[in-house]
Amino acid sequence: MTKTEKELEVLVKPIVEQLGYQLYDVEYVKEGSEWFLRVFIDSLEKTIDLDDCEKVSNLVSDMLDKKDPIATSYNLEVSSCGLERHLREVKHFEAAIGKKIELKLYTQCEGSKLFIGEIVKVNDETITILDDNGNEITIDLSNVSSAKILFNWEE
Repeated sequence: MTKTEKELEVLVKPIVEQLGYQLYDVEYVKEGSEWFLRVFIDSLEKTIDLDDCEKVSNLVSDMLDKKDPIATSYNLEVSSCGLERHLREVKHFEAAIGKKIELKLYTQCEGSKLFIGEIVKVNDETITILDDNGNEITIDLSNVSSAKILFNWEE
């Protein structure tokens, strides 16, 4: 998470929690010539729907207009983190222990840059997965370029 994303998380989190949701992630990225602030929300009680996203978006937008923490123009998007949620932080990986994930790496590990397996262990520096062949593979989190939960995988 970048410094800007951490600062935005501090601003957004109280609003999301005030409305009864959980803040899953905040992402501030440039795509093409445009900047996007994406707020991902979750709930233990219900499936997030469009009305939930709209409620959060309205209050977050009002707060951002008042505090103006971002100098450039950007698009605000609020959405559910989804079933195949992206894993970016240690807390995301920890919450996904026992789930099957897809990991893409910056550099090869054991001859590959792509791994699919069940998370068995996580710490601040590494993740260990169990692949379909029963092999435990430990990977440095700093080498993970992207990771997501696989919802519908074939056994």
